[in-house]
Amino acid sequence: MVIALDLGTSSARAALYDARGRAVSGRFHQVPYEPATTRDGGVEHDPAKLLEATAACLDAVVRAARHDEIRAVGVTSFWHGLMGFDAGHRPVTPLFMWADSRSARDAGVLRAALDEDALHARTGCHLHSSYWPAKLRWLARERPAEAQRVTRWGSIGEHLELTFFGETATSLSMASGTGLLDQDALRWDAEALAAAGIDVEQLVPIAGGTEGRRGLRAPWARRWPALRGVPWFPAVGDGAASNIGSDCTDPGRVALNVGTSAALRIVSQTAVVPPRGLWRYRVDRRRGLIGGATSEGGNVWAWCREVLRLPDDDAVERWLAERTPDAHGLTLLPFLAGERAPGWRGDRRGAITGLSLDTTALDVVHAALEAVALRLTLVYELLAPHAAPDHAIVVSGGAVSRSRAWTQMLADALGRAVHLSPEAEATSRGAALLALEAVGVLPAVRAVGAPLGEVFAPDAAHHARYRAALERHRRLDVRV
Repeated sequence: MVIALDLGTSSARAALYDARGRAVSGRFHQVPYEPATTRDGGVEHDPAKLLEATAACLDAVVRAARHDEIRAVGVTSFWHGLMGFDAGHRPVTPLFMWADSRSARDAGVLRAALDEDALHARTGCHLHSSYWPAKLRWLARERPAEAQRVTRWGSIGEHLELTFFGETATSLSMASGTGLLDQDALRWDAEALAAAGIDVEQLVPIAGGTEGRRGLRAPWARRWPALRGVPWFPAVGDGAASNIGSDCTDPGRVALNVGTSAALRIVSQTAVVPPRGLWRYRVDRRRGLIGGATSEGGNVWAWCREVLRLPDDDAVERWLAERTPDAHGLTLLPFLAGERAPGWRGDRRGAITGLSLDTTALDVVHAALEAVALRLTLVYELLAPHAAPDHAIVVSGGAVSRSRAWTQMLADALGRAVHLSPEAEATSRGAALLALEAVGVLPAVRAVGAPLGEVFAPDAAHHARYRAALERHRRLDVRV
């Protein structure tokens, strides 16, 4: 058995998985939380609250397990989160999330000063408020006293290791999502560090091997004696884990995930320089990841539900299923958290046109969900040439798992069949499979691949309507 620990944007989860990567019934615990947002674009988590949620999840799962059955702990967390530690390994900043857009101006300064195409080719990342160079410049400019207290910069996975073990190293996977890693040389990039205004000693070191960390510190070893001697693996990015957990482990399967945000991703064994608009990160030293993530996804649905006073979700789902695509007369840009792929404009904001006295709240939510599907279509057009010619698209994520209507919108907008992943917790399963592979229980993560799930076939007439809507969407995007 292995424990998978999954720190997401809106909740922490822990689950027990068997030697074949199957979730063990009754061995799952989840603790929800929400980031704090500010009017100027800030999105922050309190590291103490995430640590508390993590410990509560482990309490529940370890308590339910026999002390001799846990072989390892696999960890996955959201990419791009940035926080600072003092010399005593204590957090001295909030955890700044990918959606925090306050550094958009700093990203613009960097784009004007640097060769972004060359930096993108090396690091796989655009100059954008999601990534660390712009965030670190913003912190130095806007919060200099806070920044000066920081000895090391890292992310939530390193916070857990420093707390539980007293030492840490970051995985290549997490490092690849910072905008500071030279992905071919597998070391911190000198130009990116200079752009961020820091030196290499101010970053958590990159883990050199595949050995997990052992030896919990005394208070935690007493709390979880079953974990005292088992390897704890450095966190991998949630997108990488999601691909592995949904069995999208090569270019024959494209993962489409719709959680808080949304993304399309392909795992590749060969180095791929992404076209402008996409990124490349890493699963580990052997496996790369190419794709594009939007800032919008389930967060748009959550905003609609909170602001528009919608009826209950079942009623909205029935209404959406009966609607003709793009029948509302609205054009909507869903940039509630700025724009990531494909335009990478962190200061972009949402917009809507076509409103009339007949427009209803349900019209707006329909347009918003369709807009997310259209944005993903733009990403897919860039990514498809890097997939196998006969590739399958596998969709997963909490947002679409609760809405068959939205899943059908995605198939119709893309103009391709999408297969609904049968795995409800693909990210957690991915962390478990990677841990099982690392300890030698599995020869490879693909050894236990599951068959493709339910197929949502595109409707040709609906696809044609969405192509017309996409052109209208593009025109509005240019004007706003």
